[in-house]
Amino acid sequence: MKNAKLALIATLLASAPAMASAQEVGSTIYGNDGNPVGTVEQMNEQVIIVDTGKHKAPVPVTLIFEGESGPAVNATKDQVDAMMDQQIAEANTKRDASLVKGAAVQSINGNPAGTLGDVDLAADVITLDSPDGPIILKKEYFAVSPEGQLTALVTREQIASAAASRKAGSAPGGAQ
Repeated sequence: MKNAKLALIATLLASAPAMASAQEVGSTIYGNDGNPVGTVEQMNEQVIIVDTGKHKAPVPVTLIFEGESGPAVNATKDQVDAMMDQQIAEANTKRDASLVKGAAVQSINGNPAGTLGDVDLAADVITLDSPDGPIILKKEYFAVSPEGQLTALVTREQIASAAASRKAGSAPGGAQ
């Protein structure tokens, strides 16, 4: 999902004049309307995570430019939030469509995690039949990778631990 967010932001903000200056955590990023979009929460050489108050939006550093008020992007706060809302809705729709009985699942670190057993999206109860035993997860613990692979947002080790706990009866409901 992170790569998809980056692609969306990059596409919609691509007309911004590039400025490769480093921003500091806590700095305000402004929109093309001169109003704040949010503050820099994290950064590296390639991406700045801007906290808009509603979302943590990844923005490539090449799309940050020096505006009249300071570091800026070529969008308003409302536009960035709307882009993030749309991206999240699309990702959730894709995820929900992939949550079907028998679907192969990989762990967040790319290891085979098992297959889906019972899936009840209305009750938000999904059974992951792992090699270590079944565990119950909510749909928020799943995503679809850019390659189309259904992924549990937990490691193989966390799955094994949850299955062991469930077998021992110490964690009703599994890894939630």
